Amino acid sequence: MNHSKWRLLAASLGVFFLTSAYLRTSAVPTLTHSAKAFLNSMTDDQKRQATFQFQDDERLNWHFIPKERKGLTIGQMSPFQRHLATALLASGLSQSGVIKATTIMSLEEVLRIMEKDTTGRRNPEKYPFSVFGNPSETGTWGYRIEGHHMSLNFTVHAGKVAAGPMFFGANPHEVREGPRAGLRVLAAEEDLGRELMMALDAGQRKTATVAAEAYKDILTEASRKVALQGQPNGLPAAKMNAKQRELLNRLIDEYVMNVPDQIAQYRREKIKKSGPLHFAWAGPVEKGAPHYYRVQGSTFLIEYDNTQNNANHSHTVWREMDGDFGLDLLKEHYQSSHTR
Repeated sequence: MNHSKWRLLAASLGVFFLTSAYLRTSAVPTLTHSAKAFLNSMTDDQKRQATFQFQDDERLNWHFIPKERKGLTIGQMSPFQRHLATALLASGLSQSGVIKATTIMSLEEVLRIMEKDTTGRRNPEKYPFSVFGNPSETGTWGYRIEGHHMSLNFTVHAGKVAAGPMFFGANPHEVREGPRAGLRVLAAEEDLGRELMMALDAGQRKTATVAAEAYKDILTEASRKVALQGQPNGLPAAKMNAKQRELLNRLIDEYVMNVPDQIAQYRREKIKKSGPLHFAWAGPVEKGAPHYYRVQGSTFLIEYDNTQNNANHSHTVWREMDGDFGLDLLKEHYQSSHTR
C-alpha cells in the first residue's frame, strides 16, 4: 500500500473514531434540545399539566398498569406537538428501543378490539409525557414517558444521564389473530432467556431454577427502591462455560441496548462494577408455559415474567440498585457539594 493510501486510511479512521466519540457523548444535548423544543410548543395550560419541579415526589411515582396518570397525554397534543413528543421519546432510546416503545403503545388498539372496549381504557394515545425541572445540558432535570406497559424514566445531571426504572411489557405477548397475527414485540427477551436455560446441563438447570412455578409478576413490581427479599440467587455466571456466558451476555445486552450508546455505556459500567452475576429461572422451560427469569448483580437487576393471560402477557424491567431515578448521579453531586 503506498503512502497516499495509508494517509487516506488514517484520515478515514480518524473521522470514524471522532464520529464514534461524538455518538457516545451526544445523548445529553439531544435529550435537552428535544425536551426544550417540546416544552416550547406548549400553551401555558399544557405546561402546567406537563411540568413539575425536579424535587416533586411525582418524579418517583411510576407504574405500568392502565390507570390515570399526571402529565400531558399524546391525545391532548396537537399534531405537530406529537412529532416533538416522538422526538423526545426517540432521543432517550436506541432504534430497537423506539421500535419496542411505539409497538407496545400500538398494542392498546389490539386490546381495544379484543376486549370490545368502548370506555377509552384501551387507548394508544393515553401515554402522558412529564418533565421535571428545567432542561439543561449542565443542570439537573428529568422526564418520564409512561402508560400501560411502559415506563421510561430519565434523569440528567451535569452532562450525565441515567435511564431507570425502564419497563416494557406486552399484552398480548404474541398477537394470535387479526392482521397483526404473529407479532411478538418482546420476542428476543423471551427467546434469549429460554435459549440460555436450555443450554445449561441438568445440574446447572437445577441450580438456576429457584421455583417450580413462575411468579405471578416481576417481584419488584413498581417499587421506588429495588430490592429482593430472601430470594435465592440462582446459577452464578462463574459456573457457566464460555458458550453459556456468551448467551448470558446476549441476554443482558438485549436490555442494555434499549438506550443510546452513551447511556448503554453507563449501564455497562454498572455491570462491570456489579461483582458476581446470577441467572435465575422459575416455572417450566417449555415454550408456552408460564415462566420467569432474572439476571442480577450488586448494581443492577433484570426481571422478565410471562404468566398472565395463559402465559401471553409479558413484563420486563431494567432496575439499578443505587441508580434508579438517577440517585447515584445525585449522590455524587451531593457528596461533592458537601465536600466543597
